[in-house]
Amino acid sequence: MTVTRSSNDDATDRRLRLLIGLVVVSAGGAAAVLTAVTSDLWPMPELFILLALALAMVVTNRVRVDVRIGGNKHGMSWSEVPVLVGLVLVPPPWVVLCVVAGVSIGFATARTTAHKAVFGVAKDSLAATTAGAVVLALGLRPDLNAPAFDLVTLAAAFLAMSIVDDLVFFPVVGFASRTSVRAMFLHNLGLRMLGRAIRLAVVLAIVWAIALGRNPSILLLVPPVVFCVHLWHTHRIRTQQERDAWRELAQATDELNVVDLEAVLASAVTRAARLFSADETEIELATGRVVRGSADGVTTGGAVRDGTTVDADLKDHDGSHRIGTLRLRIRGSVALTEFEQYKLQTFASALSTAIRNATAYARLEQIAEENAHAATHDPLTGLANRRALLDRVEQVLAARAGEGITALLLIDLNHFKEVNDTLGHATGDTVLRHVARRLAGAAREHEMVARLGGDEFAVLLTRLSAPAMASHRADALLAALDPIIEVDGMRLTVEASGGIALAPGTGGQDELLRRADIAMYQAKRTGVRTSVYVHAHDTADLGRLVFGGEVSRAVADSDFAVDFQPIVDLNTGEAVAAEAVTRWPDAGELVDQRRLLRTIERSGQLPAFAAAVLEQSLAAARAWGDAGFDLPVALNVAPRSLLDPDYPAVVLDRLAAHGLPPDRLTLELTETLAISQLDTVGRVLRELREAGVRLVLDDFGTGPGSLTLLSRLPVHELKVDPEFVRTVDSAAEVTAVVRSTVDLARSLHLTVVAEGVESEPQRQALWELGCAAGQGRLFARPMPGGKLLAALRRGHDGRPGAFAPTLHDAGAVIRLPQGRRRRGPLPHLPA
Repeated sequence: MTVTRSSNDDATDRRLRLLIGLVVVSAGGAAAVLTAVTSDLWPMPELFILLALALAMVVTNRVRVDVRIGGNKHGMSWSEVPVLVGLVLVPPPWVVLCVVAGVSIGFATARTTAHKAVFGVAKDSLAATTAGAVVLALGLRPDLNAPAFDLVTLAAAFLAMSIVDDLVFFPVVGFASRTSVRAMFLHNLGLRMLGRAIRLAVVLAIVWAIALGRNPSILLLVPPVVFCVHLWHTHRIRTQQERDAWRELAQATDELNVVDLEAVLASAVTRAARLFSADETEIELATGRVVRGSADGVTTGGAVRDGTTVDADLKDHDGSHRIGTLRLRIRGSVALTEFEQYKLQTFASALSTAIRNATAYARLEQIAEENAHAATHDPLTGLANRRALLDRVEQVLAARAGEGITALLLIDLNHFKEVNDTLGHATGDTVLRHVARRLAGAAREHEMVARLGGDEFAVLLTRLSAPAMASHRADALLAALDPIIEVDGMRLTVEASGGIALAPGTGGQDELLRRADIAMYQAKRTGVRTSVYVHAHDTADLGRLVFGGEVSRAVADSDFAVDFQPIVDLNTGEAVAAEAVTRWPDAGELVDQRRLLRTIERSGQLPAFAAAVLEQSLAAARAWGDAGFDLPVALNVAPRSLLDPDYPAVVLDRLAAHGLPPDRLTLELTETLAISQLDTVGRVLRELREAGVRLVLDDFGTGPGSLTLLSRLPVHELKVDPEFVRTVDSAAEVTAVVRSTVDLARSLHLTVVAEGVESEPQRQALWELGCAAGQGRLFARPMPGGKLLAALRRGHDGRPGAFAPTLHDAGAVIRLPQGRRRRGPLPHLPA
């Protein structure tokens, strides 16, 4: 480490030397005056007495209570005792001479620095001179043969010594250590007052003994008496200092119990400087960040100070990982005591814990902010999502009085499916991000741009001065999509249709979104860029709108039915599972499940619908199991459900509530999952699979992302789309596709299930191609759970659980595993 000194340090040293010189001159002058005034009054005392006084001064100078102020140790000595005792026996000038000699010898044997020794000799001689002047002024005359005991004079001389000592000691030491004189004076004031009272009592006791016995030899008892009393006093001081140190340490560690890292570091550097009387404290974190400070607060920059450096490592709870270093810098050469080292380690441990806690809290806050952002933003584009848009619409509609006109622009990209099908989902995602950036760039500060899902965007237009301004803003936003987009060297154009709806008087956010949806489809139908909602066009897609209204009502009232279509072993004809499909009683027929899920997602009631379908499906599976038919139930799951990290917990909770093992539930996934959703969906699906829930990739082979999804989703089965099944027995190309699908599935240890089996030739062809199971009208139409149970009991050809005859005799081929009346996976073809 390179240590540098600043010009400020050199200037301080010069001023300190001048101040010490002033003390020396004052002490010398006072001693000279005292000597001149009293030189003719008394003869020279016996040499024995002078030697005894000098020895007492040496001993009392070395018997000191050290107090660290700043980076230096300063001793509180017992010099008052021999000085006052000597003033009773010999003339003051000789006492001052003994003080100079004894203190000089004491400092010489202590090997202290020259400037400290000079200052100590000058200070003690000045205090002794003052005490001698007070004694003479009050009329006390020293006498070896008849020493007098004058309590008032001795107390006054002791007080004068103490005052002079403090007036000289604290300003000089405070200046040297850059410490407040007031703070130094108040530091351990009670202990100092107690020490002085003890020293005065010792003085009075010794003088009384000398006066009573009229024996100056008692002066030789001063060193041992002082030493014994000093040991007792030092023990009390150290006990009190340790008690105060622990209290200060407890207060310091309490201040570290905050969750803000900045506050922890600031408190640590200032508290450490006070605890260990350090001139500078530094915390260097493992990240490279450095924070410096002193007892006055955090400092920035500046030269590293000269002196002693003491380091303490900051580590984690088990000591295996270094968090940083706590570094103390103290002016001068200082060695920490064993107690101070232990205190430093305790403080470093508390600081390590505080830094870990603050760092963890900051990380939790960051995660909470990220989660809050993710809950209201689209992960692909970073725009607001449907939830955030609807919340904002609700706020605007609630407080729109005096805020101008509000409108909603719904934007749908034309022919976007062709981009995904031709160039892949990755290119499609890139196009969507470009569109999002352009819309956000064209929007005004008070307008919200959101992605509702897929290729559908929305812009909430607020503070419009007139209804016509909604069309003007819509044209401007859609015009931002006109420039060509370059993706991987390809030049693409984006066309979009927009529907505009002004905020309705009633109906709120759902009505506004519905009207914008109608206007957008009107724009698509008529081939114009934008269309404004008008009531006359509200019947343009009456069937879809009525269906959407029915969905919302039925979900809210739980007024829908769940039917079940058996999935059978193609060879044996026995049921191995059943797929749940939703039917509206009023419609009298089944509806397309994908269209149903999209409509429910648009209505905002997907969680309630999914929970109701799951509940009915598990209840039916439980009823079949109680009747002896242990069939798993399969149901379609919307991508939006799989984006909810709590979805696995909900599913497993309902399975447990019905007493069903996880493998009695199969979730069917569609190929409409966006590539950008796969990371989140993959985590949810892995959690479900690890719990035992079976997963199926539905309609495999109908989209360009089939292999991408298959490689990234942990599924158990593949379902061949009905479009392939319909001509599998007559079209060679379709046969090749199905065969390659089965071969791929077999290499990945997956089961292949065919949908839409309607004839025996299709069944036979699928079986010969290696397809294990199938479902379709050949075996049974979807039916309520109770009717399916009755059909299972009735069976086929006297075989309960069968829905078709076997394809082969038992001995003609290797028999596949039987149906799911017993536990086990769907049947696999033998290799």
